[in-house]
Amino acid sequence: MSAGSALTLGGCAGLGATGARFDASSLSVDPTVLVTTTRKPVNGARAKPWFGPERATTMTVARAKLAAPDESRLSLASVGLGDWRLDRVEPVPADAGDLAAQAGTGDVLIYVHGFKQTFETAVLDAAHLSDGIRFRGRTMAFSWPSKAGLFDYAYDRDSAMWSRDDFERVLSALVSAPSAGRVHIVAHSMGTMLTLESLRQLHARYGDTVTSKIGAVVFAAPDIDMDVFSSAIQRIGPLAGKITVIAATNDRALALSGQIAGGMTRVGAAEKAVIARLGVRVVDASQEGWGIINHDLFLSNSEVQKVIRRSIDGTTA
Repeated sequence: MSAGSALTLGGCAGLGATGARFDASSLSVDPTVLVTTTRKPVNGARAKPWFGPERATTMTVARAKLAAPDESRLSLASVGLGDWRLDRVEPVPADAGDLAAQAGTGDVLIYVHGFKQTFETAVLDAAHLSDGIRFRGRTMAFSWPSKAGLFDYAYDRDSAMWSRDDFERVLSALVSAPSAGRVHIVAHSMGTMLTLESLRQLHARYGDTVTSKIGAVVFAAPDIDMDVFSSAIQRIGPLAGKITVIAATNDRALALSGQIAGGMTRVGAAEKAVIARLGVRVVDASQEGWGIINHDLFLSNSEVQKVIRRSIDGTTA
């Protein structure tokens, strides 16, 4: 039995009088993703593509209004052909300090995207993830400047690292709010490097007192050097115990990334035992993928999504 299959998902309570489907996510009731982005706005962020690949001088807070798939009996979604759609983006006259009020009092799920993503695909991936794990709380996406091109790896990597201070400010605003719930983070691929650096800065600011406000930290297919990863988690104290790594030795995207990095194995493509020695939870999803690339299993594979949900449910404040 694979590691993913060995972890089962407990049922969640339905939303009762709201009329939503049983075991529904909050996003299915209110299809809005709160967005913080370091991308430069396009067209005043009022029309597609809303935010482009260039780096902004200041971070923007916005609400992304989505259209959920129609799951009625005769809909395309009922036969697996429907999808989420980004309808409009509404910039919010707020900065990182006002995020707690925007997020509300419950738990927050923040998705940090990886390499080769547009603003729109990042937001839609956040919606797929949140709805897929049936998250009950506010969903947020942190979108950093990616050129979304196959040959723009260096630009994307630098843009991700350039955004770490702003993401740290986002986290700081949420964890310092007395009425806020826990902050759960799912970071994919190159986004894990950005997230780990921001957590390192967050721990440097608050120390171990921040531990109770951070819930699950899931690194899906982390595109980060093993030595860099090891060094960083030694500097974040108890936060390291919050981390779950989803790895797959047959992740071909990370195999290419390792070649670009001079033959250094990426954490997300390393053997489970090697990663586990660093003191983090590890799930080997190598047997869960059926595609050629196997880099987005956190979105495409239900068993991997169960692992993420269990990581969130099993975290205690």
